[in-house]
Amino acid sequence: MNEIIKVDGLVKRYKELIAVDNFSMTVNEGEILGLLGPNGSGKSTTINCILSLLEFDKGTITIMGKEMTPKSYDLKSQIGVVPQEVSVFEELTVYENIDFFCGLYIEDKNERKKRVQEAIDFVGLEEFKKFRPKKLSGGLKRRLNIACGIAHKPKIIFFDEPTVAVDPQSRNKILEGIEQLRKEGATIIYTSHYMEEVEQLADRIIIIDKGQLIAEGTVDALKSMIKKSELIRIIVKGVAEEDVEKIRKLNNVYSVNYDGKELKVEAGHGNNVVEVIKVLEEKGYKMKGVYSEQPTLNDVFLELTGKELRDD
Repeated sequence: MNEIIKVDGLVKRYKELIAVDNFSMTVNEGEILGLLGPNGSGKSTTINCILSLLEFDKGTITIMGKEMTPKSYDLKSQIGVVPQEVSVFEELTVYENIDFFCGLYIEDKNERKKRVQEAIDFVGLEEFKKFRPKKLSGGLKRRLNIACGIAHKPKIIFFDEPTVAVDPQSRNKILEGIEQLRKEGATIIYTSHYMEEVEQLADRIIIIDKGQLIAEGTVDALKSMIKKSELIRIIVKGVAEEDVEKIRKLNNVYSVNYDGKELKVEAGHGNNVVEVIKVLEEKGYKMKGVYSEQPTLNDVFLELTGKELRDD
């Protein structure tokens, strides 16, 4: 695949703090890349460096084969940004807001009018185009925010937490819209703390922590990196402690919890369900339910970055 963004050896310092530490990544044309990291991981700093909003100490950033600089207006015109905070003008209508942001890149009035209307249609704001933002719900404001970022039809779009604090219907509309943008040829860099969204959307995921790349790959590839591969839940009463201990000693098992009603077994890669059931059947226990849950992207994220709370 063609590389549309390449970051090589990026270093960004704030006095003694190294916010980004020799970070490298590529984004392939036409893909949705999930860029994940805990608070303070260097994710936002990296994005701001890519957008040439921040100066950096070392490294190179190229977009569509050209070096990105603060004066790379030809490149910037091909980039759309949908920030986490809704960034629109309260005194302008929906139409006027989209027209303003589109006008930063498209001078021809007829072409701009066409693109603004296409953006309105795309996010489903036709009946609200004369409204001012204060009259819009949170979900509609988010959709307006997206329209302002994509109206000029950029080839590369950065989405930063686009579904924060919206209802499920608006969330689905936004996610469907992102999928559609990719189908129309856009390359998308998507950041979110909602792991299920990233798992649903992303072709490939990069996890950054403490300014460094700590994992990269497809969802399945990332899941294969972690110790946990399966959570087995068995509804069963009266399991003796000696039999619980026998299950603990099985190969691949690294965690067993039993509350007298439900047995929970966390295990690594292997034929785990069969082995656990075999132990219980040999002792004549009657199981009322057996469930196997595969690891989620959230499990991967927590195992790789830790479970301690992070400051913003």
